[in-house]
Amino acid sequence: MTRPLHPDTLAVREAVERSQYGENSEALYLTSGYVQPSAEASARRFAGDEDGFTYGCYGNPTVASFERRLAAMEGAEACMSTASGMSAILMMCLGLLKAGDHVICSQSMFGSTIKLIGSDLAKFGVESSFVSQTDVGAWQAAVKPNTRLLFAETPTNPLTEVCDIQALANIAHNAGALLAVDNCFATPVLQRPIALGADIVMHSGTKFLDGQGRVMAGALCASQQMVTEKFLPVLKSGGMTLAPFNAWVVLKGLETLDIRVRAQSARALALAQWLEAHPAVARVYHPGLASHPQHELAMAQQSGVGGAVLSFDVKASDPDQARQRAFHVLDSLKVLSLATNLGDTKTLCAHPASTSHGRLTEAQRQAAGIGQGLVRVAVGLEHFDDVTADLDRGLSSF
Repeated sequence: MTRPLHPDTLAVREAVERSQYGENSEALYLTSGYVQPSAEASARRFAGDEDGFTYGCYGNPTVASFERRLAAMEGAEACMSTASGMSAILMMCLGLLKAGDHVICSQSMFGSTIKLIGSDLAKFGVESSFVSQTDVGAWQAAVKPNTRLLFAETPTNPLTEVCDIQALANIAHNAGALLAVDNCFATPVLQRPIALGADIVMHSGTKFLDGQGRVMAGALCASQQMVTEKFLPVLKSGGMTLAPFNAWVVLKGLETLDIRVRAQSARALALAQWLEAHPAVARVYHPGLASHPQHELAMAQQSGVGGAVLSFDVKASDPDQARQRAFHVLDSLKVLSLATNLGDTKTLCAHPASTSHGRLTEAQRQAAGIGQGLVRVAVGLEHFDDVTADLDRGLSSF
């Protein structure tokens, strides 16, 4: 090529070479092993001295197509896929950290991420600090001589808080550390963290990358050296391998990612504006709203688009009433789905305090801003009037 291809072209074209059959749609290779041309070639391939597939746990052509496509879309040199988003985070931590190292994270991240880094890794001697997502000074103040990684999620799940990626990259690099960014909500359609200074981009492919709630998948995008030297050894030892079928599903999902994310984001902004005017709603969280505290930063980082996920607090006099009213809204749904995933073409609604953040302590939930009256809505592709009517059924009957 005489010039680089655009991301939306890469989303439908980047893959491993076609087989001798000339298939136009990428092939699904279901095999756990590969016949080797010779014992010597087999030895070189297992040692990493020669390219070639050896064992299903270590690599697969379909999986490689997904990895190449996502890396190209994120502007990264390479990608390592995993069985789920959380296994991608675990791979990152196992590949980069050891006992005595220190990690700084946002206190408003996904609940399982907080649990994994704050509690599970602590048993193996990894220290962690959780700070305000939006306070750059707090990130800087948390840096220690043994800080090795800053990990941010932007926008956050579920309050859609936005951090300044470039500012955090500067803090990390000045401290000799790395910056990793969870890009699940924005996707490479709206935001490319590596272009803003991040070293690693993490994805739960289960969400927007698949786009229809079909399979589990995860990925880390980074430099070729990091993928080869840090993440691949963990994959070979830990076996958190992405299945070829799941890789094929997400690979095909990437082809429609751009049009889905933009259409869902437009619907989400309209819904956020509708909710903001509803008398039963206390507050709406969506980066596309002018009332969002990081609205200007979000518009600058996310291509002027707020994304397809929003949350809102119901009006209530106390936490018990808030929980009761949030449950009432969810139980009144007849069209939208009460489900904890996101990024689906179907609109999914959830109660974060009892689901995604249910394993946290009440103090951790309060620090993250997760109240009992909070409802998260991952907007799909239904007609806007049907979405508002379904939500209004519960909101208007308190």
